[in-house]
Amino acid sequence: MDEDQGPSQIAPQHAPKKTMSSRLNGFKKTFFTKQGILGDYDYVFLLKPNLPFMKKSRQASPFFGLNDKMPVVLALVLGLQHALAMLAGIITPPILMSGTTGVNLPADMQQYLVSTALIVSGILSMIQITRFHFYKTPYYLGTGLISVVGISFSIIPVAQGAFAQMYANGYCPTDADGNKLPCPDAYGALLGTAALCALIEILIAFIPPRIMLKIFPPIVTGPTVMLIGIHLIETGFKNWAGGSGPCADATHTAFFDACPNINAPHALPWGSPEYLGLGFSVFLTIILCERFGAPIMKSTSVIIGLLVGCIIAGATGYFDRSGIDAAPVASFIWVHTFKLSVYGPLVLPVMAVFIICACEAIGDITATCDVSRLEVEGSTYESRIQGGVLADGMNGILAALMTITPMSTFAQNNGVIALTRCANRTAGYCCCMFLIIMGIFAKFAAALVAIPSAVLGGMTTFLFCAVAVSGIAIITRGVPFNRRNRFILTAGLAIGYGATLVPTYFDNVFSYSGDNRSLQGFLDAIVLIMETGFTVTAFICVILNLTLEEEIEETDEKLVAADEPVATKHIIPNGQSLDNSTTASSHEKQK
Repeated sequence: MDEDQGPSQIAPQHAPKKTMSSRLNGFKKTFFTKQGILGDYDYVFLLKPNLPFMKKSRQASPFFGLNDKMPVVLALVLGLQHALAMLAGIITPPILMSGTTGVNLPADMQQYLVSTALIVSGILSMIQITRFHFYKTPYYLGTGLISVVGISFSIIPVAQGAFAQMYANGYCPTDADGNKLPCPDAYGALLGTAALCALIEILIAFIPPRIMLKIFPPIVTGPTVMLIGIHLIETGFKNWAGGSGPCADATHTAFFDACPNINAPHALPWGSPEYLGLGFSVFLTIILCERFGAPIMKSTSVIIGLLVGCIIAGATGYFDRSGIDAAPVASFIWVHTFKLSVYGPLVLPVMAVFIICACEAIGDITATCDVSRLEVEGSTYESRIQGGVLADGMNGILAALMTITPMSTFAQNNGVIALTRCANRTAGYCCCMFLIIMGIFAKFAAALVAIPSAVLGGMTTFLFCAVAVSGIAIITRGVPFNRRNRFILTAGLAIGYGATLVPTYFDNVFSYSGDNRSLQGFLDAIVLIMETGFTVTAFICVILNLTLEEEIEETDEKLVAADEPVATKHIIPNGQSLDNSTTASSHEKQK
């Protein structure tokens, strides 16, 4: 940590007690002076585009540490930037899980879930940012960093698989033609199961991070996260082509001959070039923002792409305003409620989701400490890890009670911290404020739900690919590609990829059709696990990583004792090879 950034530990400091007069003076300086409102920050830096032949500034912006005082306007601007960077990730899961690929809820309930997701993300992010100390214990709740939380993408494939199973076994209703009807009870079952399974992440929080990372190292979490992204890309790409509901199926009723249905404005068949063009406008805008955009545009490129796609869709008549006009002005938590229950087949897959969330939290919090110029080792760092994972687990329970699926720490905000050089918690609190305001205004959520599927697909395909790439990054950074690790990855991904690409392969394994509901639920649980590719991959990789021994000949030469010879081969001109008891360089070994 830089010495001039103040203490890295969020704990009571032995400072003189502030008087009412000093507090009033501080308030006056903050809100009624130019230095307190604007400061001397280079705001042009945030808005200056990266165009060819433009002169680039060589002067670095000031770094705002964890507890440094910062201007009010700058805190609001950077807080809004953090909120916009999170927005796409927050709204995507409720739209997918409540729509045609989920439980087919009516428009007003979908709007409610999007609003509530924003509000809950803002409230629960405050817990992570604030960091509470448990009295007379070494334990904390929260990280004390800009560790913002949003809905975990890991729950989407599990939820979609469970919802499909519920419609198939009669738990959820269908009409005479087999079309899926709204099933709020299925969503309530997901919430109840998540609230119960979140206890496992709370228990994990009290395990030392080094032990947990030994059980779930990058060779387990990397391929798991990668498969989550790969599974979700299918949904995103179907939406890009027009929709992922019944209109995308090979067999459907006449009502779904066009997407999303024949009554929608400017409805076209699935895969029409107009839909592909709408999605591509979003995708291209994201790329242009990354290449030519100002720093604030780069960190919010996904939302800017979504906005451009919405403008084009609105100008060409693809928007349905009826939901926006019918939406209330304001919304809040518990405007709609769901009957909580526990769906047995979901228990093990959702437990796997929370374990993955815990592993992701450790990586994300470590990255946040790094970009915030704080320690990434030692007792203070480990207490942040413990507090962050515990807050993730507690947030899972609180989110379920507030009608939202499991939450996890978001990683994209680390990029905002690195880009703006601001790790100040005041900006984090401003971010939470903006999220809550966005959620309260229900018209905003209604506009998000009304976004055409093709526009949404262009954005979500990019987001889901980013999830897959982050899994690849975990593997490449933390997994040496020796023979043992390649074998573990191959074995884990073999069935995981298969289950992701052919998700119905296990449907006909069990033929039981009796009246024993307990047995049927147990068999359904097995089917759901086996057809969820990332859970199979995680299980196989954990078992093989714990049971397969390290192979000394595949170990880097630095780890081999200096007095221990390693057999290598030297090629002589006539093509024959001779063994020699000398240690070869890593370059020679690779040859």
